[in-house]
Amino acid sequence: MNQPLPQLPKPEFVLLRIETPPEVPTRIAVDLGNTGIPVGLIGYEYRPLSEPVYLSGIGERGLLAIAMSGLCGRIGVDVASGHVVQVPKIESVTASHVNRDIVSFSRCVEAVIARFPFYAEDDEERFEEVAEELRDLVSGIDETALVHDGFWETFCDDVAIGNYADWDE
Repeated sequence: MNQPLPQLPKPEFVLLRIETPPEVPTRIAVDLGNTGIPVGLIGYEYRPLSEPVYLSGIGERGLLAIAMSGLCGRIGVDVASGHVVQVPKIESVTASHVNRDIVSFSRCVEAVIARFPFYAEDDEERFEEVAEELRDLVSGIDETALVHDGFWETFCDDVAIGNYADWDE
């Protein structure tokens, strides 16, 4: 007997202001303290850490990890550039671009959450259409966001295959 798929709760866009370690440049600390970070996205794509962690071996001057992504990846802010990046595995020393800054990242998260629910589980003909709408939303906020195999492209690809159905319908 098939078990019903779990229901995704309706996400809400909320910002969490965070304090940063002393190694983090002032401009980034101010951005994170004033702007904050989203408390979540949808599913397990992005989940804030209980407190940020400075990782010195990633990027030119290090990375401030602010969230988990997937099972073992991290989302962080490159302290040299201010770009939001994704590190695919905890032990990895390479990062891929997510957004040009924390404000753009937050605005993309807000837009995606506002568009949810995306489609009904049995509405397969809408999967790719909604994914394209999300690509347009994200790239309209930050033209640098849709990098090959990056965070937002992967998220939109998951939407295109039906991973984010509104199971309440």
